[in-house]
Amino acid sequence: MNAQGTRPAAVAGMFYPGEPRTLAGDIDAMLAGITVPSEPTFAGLPPKALIAPHAGYIYSGPIAASAYALLAPHAATIRRVVLLGPCHRVAVRGLAVPNGDAFATPLGKIPLDRDAIAAALRLPQVVRHDAAHAEEHSLEVQLPFLQRVLDDFSLVPFAVGYATPDEVAEVIELLWGGPETLIVVSSDLSHYHPYADARQRDSHTADAILHLRLLADHDMACGATPINGLLELARDRGLAPRLLDLRNSGDTAGDKSRVVGYASFAFYESEAGHA
Repeated sequence: MNAQGTRPAAVAGMFYPGEPRTLAGDIDAMLAGITVPSEPTFAGLPPKALIAPHAGYIYSGPIAASAYALLAPHAATIRRVVLLGPCHRVAVRGLAVPNGDAFATPLGKIPLDRDAIAAALRLPQVVRHDAAHAEEHSLEVQLPFLQRVLDDFSLVPFAVGYATPDEVAEVIELLWGGPETLIVVSSDLSHYHPYADARQRDSHTADAILHLRLLADHDMACGATPINGLLELARDRGLAPRLLDLRNSGDTAGDKSRVVGYASFAFYESEAGHA
């Protein structure tokens, strides 16, 4: 965090463009390429939760766009985003929240919901840990998409380390809110397998998520811990998951010898639950 309490962008210019106009244009182009499903489950209701990948945009950006494109009709409704992603650089026990007041990207600052963070800190598994956020890309790469599709919103970011599904679910449940609150889990799928092998592995993982079965390990998804917390709560609350896109880096960037898998999912509440 800098002196103003803002976490600056750490991977701009690496995972995504660092120049604001280029970044906005790239995201808008990816979103424009998405055809939003029209079946009744998607009509009218905002998704309550999303799972989206977090690699460099040239690899996973189009897959992430399939999730964020669903938010455009609900831009004025969604006012808070609870964002959970795995720790890649710093070991943490529990779920880490930052100090400070905002996260920044080349598109501007996003204010943190300090009241929500304070409420989460009353749970024993939630800790303050700036280092867990300082260089973490899994959360940061989601932010420019959110900035392009939503109006003004606040952020509640969690870098998820060693935690049980129950511990993650308890945090999400605490901050569940109503239609103003969106839950986003950041995760890629399998890592560095040959193309055909990865497709088989990732199809199995996607099937588990669609049937709300907890993931067995982090070989299935680097964000298995926050995904499992969401899945546990999705079962309890009767959420309906939908697969939006399932591809890998061999599909988007060409090299099929060692690929990383990506998928996007949306989770919907029933109309009765939404009301």
